[in-house]
Amino acid sequence: MSKDRLFIEKRPQGDFAVRRPNSERASAVLPTQAQAIERARELNPATPPLVERVRYTSVGKPDQWRKP
Repeated sequence: MSKDRLFIEKRPQGDFAVRRPNSERASAVLPTQAQAIERARELNPATPPLVERVRYTSVGKPDQWRKP
């Protein structure tokens, strides 16, 4: 996996972290998933971020990853 890839993860506090693979700290922490996705796109416009599902839908459940 590329080091340039970014992940959007929901934190236990209820906000969302933008992280790189194997990082100890988040690149950014934002209050909404949409803001986190926007920030990840600003940090790396060439690669779409991987977004953790945070709710149940007809096509998935939490803890699955999708490209926005």
